[in-house]
Amino acid sequence: METKIHKSKFVIIASIATEITKIINIAKELSLAAGNAKAIAYRAGDKAKGFQPITDFINELAKETLMLVNDINNNAYSLYNISIEEYRIKEAIKGINKVNKLIGNKNQQPYYYNSLESFSLTLNKELMYCSEDLDIKVKELLDQLDGIMRPARAARVIAANSRIEASQADEYLQSLQGVAESVDKAAQVIYDSVQRSQRTLSMINHLD
Repeated sequence: METKIHKSKFVIIASIATEITKIINIAKELSLAAGNAKAIAYRAGDKAKGFQPITDFINELAKETLMLVNDINNNAYSLYNISIEEYRIKEAIKGINKVNKLIGNKNQQPYYYNSLESFSLTLNKELMYCSEDLDIKVKELLDQLDGIMRPARAARVIAANSRIEASQADEYLQSLQGVAESVDKAAQVIYDSVQRSQRTLSMINHLD
């Protein structure tokens, strides 16, 4: 049963890592969209004057998203290592319990029994600290995931403003609207990925 539980934790963290990779790729696409928009706005001149500062906002959002996601990625890696350590400690405790059963009565094998009992106490302390660290990292990661929603929501607002400004750009309308659509789509993908990660991560608390 323990193996299934911890394998589930590994799967949970691995699925979050997949979502994080997706967000990183989307943030890079946002940065590329900002560069393309800047080039189009430059060619359009006064026709896209209101669009030019928007490209800077898009670029800043992409940078902020990448920074936040990198921090999340580091935290997820730490969480993965802690879950592995927790699994190893629990397996060691299970092994000691099996040996204790084989040894039998404490009075028959006092030396071996006491040695194993001391080792078991040490492992249980380590398990307690490990579980506490795991809880802390889960909470930190949930907070970080919540924090990345802000740039995603801001990107949706920027996309809406981009459409308004694009409507005044005459022959550059289609190109700039394409930028607005790509920003809106990227924001939605980030939002969905974060929500999936939050739901998945919250499952860890129900596995122990």
